[in-house]
Amino acid sequence: MNGEHNNGAVTLVTGGASGIGAATVRRLLDGGHRVAVTGRDQAKLDAFADELGAGERVLAVAADTTDLASIGAAVEATVKNFGRLDHVVANAGFSTHDNLANGDPEHWREMLMVNVLGPAVLVKAALPALTESGGRIVMVGSTAGIKNTPGNMYSVTKGALTSLAENTRVLVTGSGVGVTLVAPGRVDSPFWESHSTGVVPDGPAMTPDDVAEAIVWALAQPAGVEVNQVVVRPTGQVH
Repeated sequence: MNGEHNNGAVTLVTGGASGIGAATVRRLLDGGHRVAVTGRDQAKLDAFADELGAGERVLAVAADTTDLASIGAAVEATVKNFGRLDHVVANAGFSTHDNLANGDPEHWREMLMVNVLGPAVLVKAALPALTESGGRIVMVGSTAGIKNTPGNMYSVTKGALTSLAENTRVLVTGSGVGVTLVAPGRVDSPFWESHSTGVVPDGPAMTPDDVAEAIVWALAQPAGVEVNQVVVRPTGQVH
């Protein structure tokens, strides 16, 4: 179901109601996909689905990506509603915006669960359906997972996600399932709302739609071709 047959493909996006996830959902719908969107707040998901105006081509399912039963139910609902599952985009994630010296380990625990365990659980839940369709997995990482920033636990989680993407690729290669890590640099998105300043730091930044374009491009590769890692930075970002 790769590449040339993306028209009408079914894609599940976690954390899909804002930021990069929402931009990805919009681009997928524009490309003819049917899309399942997950998040923890059903009311927020429903409002987003109404805003999209895509009718039955969108399924909004509240799910905890760190819980196998919860995300498994979302995968099952997607397959039941649309008849199959072709792609998943592991987008849900956040940063505590702190470091090893001043951060709260309890906050790190939640971040590790969402940023690392969540994508792993999604793979486990979705792999049978993806194997059947010969689909693709995209994991949304970060340049912070490619080049470490000082004492930053978010960087640690995205480094682990970078390894998870390659680990998953090695597991599924030969099955027809493709795996891509998309690692964006600085993005002007709701990601920064939990930062101490509440705004994107000074310097060049991309839009969520810039990253969404890379995600959709990875999903649209022709059958038999997979791009394993895409690093996307705004022009002028050094690290």
